[in-house]
Amino acid sequence: MATPPGARGTARPATTHPQPATAGQPTVLTGATVVLPTETVHNGRLIIDGTRIARAAPENAQVIDVPGHYVVPGFVDLHNHGGGGASFTSGSAEDILKGIHTHRLHGTTTLVASTVTGDLDFLTGRAGLLSELAEQGEIAGVHFEGPFISPCRKGAHAENLLRDPHPADVRKLIDAARGQARMVTLATELPGGLDSVRLLAEQGVIAAIGHTDATYEQTVEAIDAGATVATHLFNAMPPLGHRSPGPITALLEDDRITVELINDGTHLHPAALQLAFHHAGADRVAFITDAMDAAGFGDGRYWLGPLEVEVADGVARLVEDGTIAGSTLTLDRAFKRAVTVDGLSVEDAVTALSATPARLLGMADTIGSLEPGKFADLVLLDSAYDLKGVMRRGEWVVGPQLH
Repeated sequence: MATPPGARGTARPATTHPQPATAGQPTVLTGATVVLPTETVHNGRLIIDGTRIARAAPENAQVIDVPGHYVVPGFVDLHNHGGGGASFTSGSAEDILKGIHTHRLHGTTTLVASTVTGDLDFLTGRAGLLSELAEQGEIAGVHFEGPFISPCRKGAHAENLLRDPHPADVRKLIDAARGQARMVTLATELPGGLDSVRLLAEQGVIAAIGHTDATYEQTVEAIDAGATVATHLFNAMPPLGHRSPGPITALLEDDRITVELINDGTHLHPAALQLAFHHAGADRVAFITDAMDAAGFGDGRYWLGPLEVEVADGVARLVEDGTIAGSTLTLDRAFKRAVTVDGLSVEDAVTALSATPARLLGMADTIGSLEPGKFADLVLLDSAYDLKGVMRRGEWVVGPQLH
């Protein structure tokens, strides 16, 4: 969600923590509950050597005892527009790095940068900047949310900038991202929608159904054409009806679809989240933030393109009509809510926050689970599921905070 320079907010300085004096040295975390892909090990240990998880500890490894804590994989966010007062759509490279760091402080070690609806030429320019950061390893790629969405379900997108998803226009964005386009959200019922889904599938880019007014039958047709993701399921699409089941039913019932959920307590009622998990299971659910600039920053007035947004008590809404305008969520909060409010197991929360999105991005060989050979991306949580440490690529971003 876009905030231009000079956006107003009540600053919340990012909390930084002293790193161990021997940061970068091979490390063994011991005494924790370690959540692995196949089992949860109590009083376990995890070995980090360089940027990777290792099988055996070098002789010079430092040992950090973390009893009463959980060690889980670093979180993977498929859908994120900014944070720390910085926008991925309108900010400079320095601003974008600030937003990325804000989310890393909250456990997101891998992030796809999302844009919002804008003029096509402007978006191709942003794609170029974001692709450079992806090539540098700062982000995992680019997600275009809009402008190819339905005016009937536009949410907090500028209606005058929307357009039909003609394949030639979709191709312009893909080409501008120089191989770093990861996902495009489309209202697939619009003219050109199905052909664009086929184009995206051919190019290895995720076609996501979202901000759509499609019927059940139209959604099934889009899935058959190659769509594989539901953009923030339930939000910005027709509600489920008993005679007109709409896109929600089609997206939940098809094993080819991974559904995004915004678990902030505002976008979804807990019963809706439970419904999604019951039908899709953790292997087909990806928790996302859909975060805007205010994430990790504070309440105040912001801009979403030409649209003014008021953030109050952590909830972002358009000033003109009160429409929800993204979120201020961070994934550590989504994890804690999943376990303490929604009643999910720690293992299912880990799957939805790490393993499933990593697999969807085609990155499961390097991230998404705690296994030897994969990147040492991890989050340390206490017994109340509060974040106490974050490691990315073997270096502490936060902590560990053990007292």
